Amino acid sequence: MKIFVAGAHGNVGQKLVKILAKKGHTVKAMIRDNAQSDEIKNLGAEPVVADLEKDKDFPLEGIDVVYFCAGSGGKTGPDKTVAVDQKGAIKLVDSAYEHKVSKFIMVSSIGADDPNQGPEEMKTYLKAKHEADKELKFSGLAYTILRPGALTDDTGTGKIIAREKLEKEQKENGSISRDDVAQALAACLDVKHTENKVFELVNGNIPIDEALLNLPLTQH
Repeated sequence: MKIFVAGAHGNVGQKLVKILAKKGHTVKAMIRDNAQSDEIKNLGAEPVVADLEKDKDFPLEGIDVVYFCAGSGGKTGPDKTVAVDQKGAIKLVDSAYEHKVSKFIMVSSIGADDPNQGPEEMKTYLKAKHEADKELKFSGLAYTILRPGALTDDTGTGKIIAREKLEKEQKENGSISRDDVAQALAACLDVKHTENKVFELVNGNIPIDEALLNLPLTQH
């Protein structure tokens, strides 16, 4: 497949690009700074310089699947969060629709379903994710939206818990390694059952493919 990854230089993005390239996919990896090109090439992808904040359209000609792994980061102000996580994501969704992309896979966050219930310091971020998710769901594109728990740099186990809605305790106490998020993102290409689904995930004891296959056939 021909795949476009936004946020390719981020922690999850780099792991995903490497996995996809190893699987034999043609990967276009979006970066903001040309100085990152060599790193991207070393991962097996073609670097594409573009800016989610400034650009209105993106080079998606011939692309089959778009991944959105970008994020403004926890240390930026609310303006940057809205510009990247909400407006940038929505622009990429619109561009994917215009270019007739087959599928769009979005990295969201636990709590994006009801941002007002989240911690005060997270509300802007969760609202931005909520709006981007909503836009994707109603875009007309085939989609998958992953809402991981708190991200860690632990070594991946290849095992997760994935549910439409996790239990409250799992949401509050659960985390997931960036390795396993990247593996789950890649698995969504092959597990057709994830199409047009929104699900939450944390580390667990179920192999990733099996956990994705266990998602309900239809969503509420």
